Amino acid sequence: MNKILILLAAGSGSRMNTNVNKIFLDVAGKSVLSRSLLAFSSFVDKIVVVYRPEDLKQITEEINAMKLSLPVLLAEGGTTRQESVKKGYYSVHCAGDDLLLIHDCARCLVSQSLISRVIQTAVRYGAAVPAVPAVNTIKIGYNGLVKTTPDRSSLFEIQTPQCIKADLLKKGFEAADQDGFLGTDDASLLEHCGIPVALSEGDKKNIKITTKEDLEIANMYMNSSISYRIGHGYDVHQLAENRKLILCGLEIPYEKGLLGHSDADVAVHALMDAMLGAASMGDIGQLFPDTDPQYEGINSLYLLKNVCHLLNKNGYTLINADITIIAQKPKLSPYISEMKMTIASALVTDPGQINIKATTTEHLGFEGRMEGISSHAVCLLSKQEV
Repeated sequence: MNKILILLAAGSGSRMNTNVNKIFLDVAGKSVLSRSLLAFSSFVDKIVVVYRPEDLKQITEEINAMKLSLPVLLAEGGTTRQESVKKGYYSVHCAGDDLLLIHDCARCLVSQSLISRVIQTAVRYGAAVPAVPAVNTIKIGYNGLVKTTPDRSSLFEIQTPQCIKADLLKKGFEAADQDGFLGTDDASLLEHCGIPVALSEGDKKNIKITTKEDLEIANMYMNSSISYRIGHGYDVHQLAENRKLILCGLEIPYEKGLLGHSDADVAVHALMDAMLGAASMGDIGQLFPDTDPQYEGINSLYLLKNVCHLLNKNGYTLINADITIIAQKPKLSPYISEMKMTIASALVTDPGQINIKATTTEHLGFEGRMEGISSHAVCLLSKQEV
């Protein structure tokens, strides 16, 4: 069973009163489109973005820049939501038991827990929608007068993603085409042909950005939900003949180098462990085991870029890092500045967020005896918890 996201990004956004599609607007440093894609990237096997023709170039550029590790397809939208979903559905091959998550791109604050809940509910019932109980009294009016007041306890505000098994959604499309039925959401297609839809717990923060006021609220939510994580890493490698000495991505002229399965860049290894530790994602031994031949002699900066991508994918941003290299020889101070630039470049961050120090042990211990080099690293990460 595959999970496929149909991301609806073909709306006009006319109520926002801007000269660009609202999916490109910034929410706490990332576009609405990027936030929605990142929210689902660890849950689904494939993504279909339904777009407006005039937005195709910019959407393609944003998706390419994100370098997501899963296929992203594009489908031109229709004149109605129902037609856009249908075009997205038929643009990708679906098995009957595949799960389709249909999501409004403008709901870019959707949480990981909400996505997980609605998937689990759909696996059990075949179709599920996130729902928030109505808190306001609802009136049904007719000719400017109140006709009736429905029982509020039975009323729910429905959100996305709506999660539906592919064969059930296909039945919904077929029945709607036959009857000329136009639904207001995806679940209504199933309701129209008698297929039950389960309610899953929604989230009040899962707002749909429609107006400028919504955009302000979204930024407020994001800026008030930042948490900070500290990580520490330590690594040591033995000095050996016939090895290059690589530290912070630079080859340092010296008679010996560090022994290891990779290039044995002890400083980068310590930094990666600090970053993974701050995010509670284990260590480099788990991600890049020294028993795997693909990592033999590998450039540790490449591994650092992979760690950075993994953290970004899970919502983490590096605030700063402080690296200490402990070596009696060689003298490293002439290389510190270039080391900072190299690390900052690999992490796509400002060099001012990276600090690197070198020290000796006054000839004490294995570093002092020039048997090996060690390194400590400390880092601070931030994370949007929405």
